Amino acid sequence: MTTVRPFTCDNLFTYNDVNTDVFTETFNLNFYLSYLSRWPEYFSVATAPDGAIAGYVLGKAEGRGGNWHGHVSAVTVAPSYRRMGLASKLMDELEGISERHHDAYFVDLFVRESNTNAIAMYERLGYVIYRTVLDYYSGEENAFDMRKPLRRDTERRSVEGRGHAIRPHQLGPDFGGA
Repeated sequence: MTTVRPFTCDNLFTYNDVNTDVFTETFNLNFYLSYLSRWPEYFSVATAPDGAIAGYVLGKAEGRGGNWHGHVSAVTVAPSYRRMGLASKLMDELEGISERHHDAYFVDLFVRESNTNAIAMYERLGYVIYRTVLDYYSGEENAFDMRKPLRRDTERRSVEGRGHAIRPHQLGPDFGGA
C-alpha cells in the first residue's frame, strides 16, 4: 500500500529511480525547487511501505479568467510500481487541489504524441485531446495538450474548439509558453 503525501526537499535525493524511462522528462534541480517553493501544494509523492518513492506529480496554477487552470508539469511512476493505479491516484490528488484550493476551470497537461499508454490512461481519467502542439518536444515530436474540465466549468468551455494545431510560441505565458 502506498501513501500520497507532500513532496519535501529531502525527496530530491531519492526520486531518481522514478525518472528512468524515455517518456519521463527529467528537469534540473532548480526546476524542482522552484515548483516546491511556488506551488508546494501541487508537488506530491507516492511512497511505498518501505519508504521508497514510487512516483510523484508536480504542477501549478496558471491562467486568467476562464482560462484559470491547474497544469500537470510531470507525473511519473517508477517501473516497479506501475499498473497499480498510482498515476491515477496522483492525478486525482492534483485535480482535487486544482478544484478545492484554486477553484480552477480545468486541468491540462502535455503528453508526447507517441506515448500511447499515457494517452490511454489520461482518456480513462476523463481527459480529451484539446489540441496538438507541433514540435513541442525539442522540435522533434508533437505534444497533445489534453484537458479535463472541472466542476467550475459547467458549460465545458475549456474543451470547446478541440482538434486544432499550434506552434509552441503560440502557447503564451498562461499555457506553459513564453
